[in-house]
Amino acid sequence: MTPAELADTVLSAARSAFAAHGLDTAALPATTTVERPRNPEHGDYASNLALQLAKKVGANPRELAGWIAAELRDADGVDSAEIAGPGFLNIRLSAAAAGALARTIVAAGEAYGRGDALAGQKVNLEFVSANPTGPVHIGAVRWAAVGDALARLLRATGAEVTTEYYFNDAGSQITRFARSLYASATGAPVPEDGYAGEYIAEIAADVVTRNPGVLDAPAEEALETFRVDGVALMFAEIKTSLAEFGVHFDVYFNEKDLHDRGELTAALERLRKQDTVFERDGATWLRTSEYGDDKDRVLVKADGDWTYFAADCAYYLDKRERGFDKVVIMLGADHHGYIGRMRAMSACFGDDPDANLEILIGQLVNLVKDGQPVRMSKRAGTVVLLADLLAALGADASRFALAWYSVDSPIDLDLDAWAKRSQDNPVFYVQYAHARIASLGRNAADLGVERGADFDAGLLAEPREHDLLKALAEFPAVVAGAAELREPHRVARYLHALAGTYHRFYDSCRILPQGDEKPTELTRARLWLVEATRIVLANGLHLLGVSAPDRM
Repeated sequence: MTPAELADTVLSAARSAFAAHGLDTAALPATTTVERPRNPEHGDYASNLALQLAKKVGANPRELAGWIAAELRDADGVDSAEIAGPGFLNIRLSAAAAGALARTIVAAGEAYGRGDALAGQKVNLEFVSANPTGPVHIGAVRWAAVGDALARLLRATGAEVTTEYYFNDAGSQITRFARSLYASATGAPVPEDGYAGEYIAEIAADVVTRNPGVLDAPAEEALETFRVDGVALMFAEIKTSLAEFGVHFDVYFNEKDLHDRGELTAALERLRKQDTVFERDGATWLRTSEYGDDKDRVLVKADGDWTYFAADCAYYLDKRERGFDKVVIMLGADHHGYIGRMRAMSACFGDDPDANLEILIGQLVNLVKDGQPVRMSKRAGTVVLLADLLAALGADASRFALAWYSVDSPIDLDLDAWAKRSQDNPVFYVQYAHARIASLGRNAADLGVERGADFDAGLLAEPREHDLLKALAEFPAVVAGAAELREPHRVARYLHALAGTYHRFYDSCRILPQGDEKPTELTRARLWLVEATRIVLANGLHLLGVSAPDRM
């Protein structure tokens, strides 16, 4: 029995109790939930339904809980239902009902843990969005890991998700990038506001190879070549490095397209129709201060040039016109100031920022090795790169480590700790649990022991078996909560706890026969439980973009 099934059973018992005692069944909710009590001695699950409803129907909470408990005790799969405190219900499942969860999980396979809480919602999720002026740095890497995991979680809860990478190839930083490439190719000093690092020399040399004679062309013509080809080469490298990290985007959106397609003008006209635009000092402004921003924002400067904020407006409108109900944007630690202006901009378009726009801010990541901060990348010149992290940990450990922490907390990522092949390393601990189960399956096959088509769920009555079943039952709620709260770290922490529960079960409950022993019905029941655990570990790791190895 899953927690959702037990919750339905509690609600059904409440309906019967209400009918038997003449209470208004209209007061009953359409759904309810059950929770794991903090103290396992209080039962498998607890319900506060009686407390929620007592005042509405004019009943004493404990008396109402007693009526519901009496109905529950006759329900299939319920071993006991007791009243606690002011009106809580503590419920214990029968061994057969608890053990049947293994059957449910194995039957569901990859679908176990998925739900439909966000069904029908169309979400645009933008993350990373580093400008193509340098390789992917460690700050963007955190969003790559968390953003990709969040996309997987949202899809697992029923949302239709499009992941998007927005790159700015229309601004002044691209001009500085082109000048830096040109200077490197000609042997000139790096421009004062330019970019440095070995990657600049590498790309500059590549541009020259692809365009023989570019250095003999007039400076402006050569600069344009370095801009166009340099950006293309840099962005190709960004895509390749993200792919090596296991991150792929559905859409790569070019800011230049907003300008070329006239979308900035269209967005301005839409805002004018909303009567949220005004003119002052020769510039065109948006009335964001009337919608919670700390000041109004310029859209068109007095010299006629568009501002970056105007492009932000056009890009937001583009997403909404593509049919997305919610626009989710993941930004770096230095972007807190964007929240107020972006929410105000959404409101200026006539949207509800609470419903249509969500901005997530991630905190900084510092790499530590041998107890000291990792030095800046030689290739980048100024920052630590994704390539440096992959070289130190590989994609699996990197992704799990970055998803392990809440994104609203800065982290010092200890490379030595996350590279260890020991139980102290969370990703190793979880992956080892999966590999251990896979090894057990191979051993069972060698012994000719099969799980069979079904099993006696009531045999899974040992305390460690019960603990493992309760942990497996939590997975759907963990997934739903992680998606709703935008917190993939909840999945990582759950998997670590589940691995520990499995290891304790394995150490206490012998699974395969030894010597001349023959397999028993308990052997088969435990093989079902083990396979259910493997499925949940694999499903959870997949949500984080981490592999579930069969061997380690």
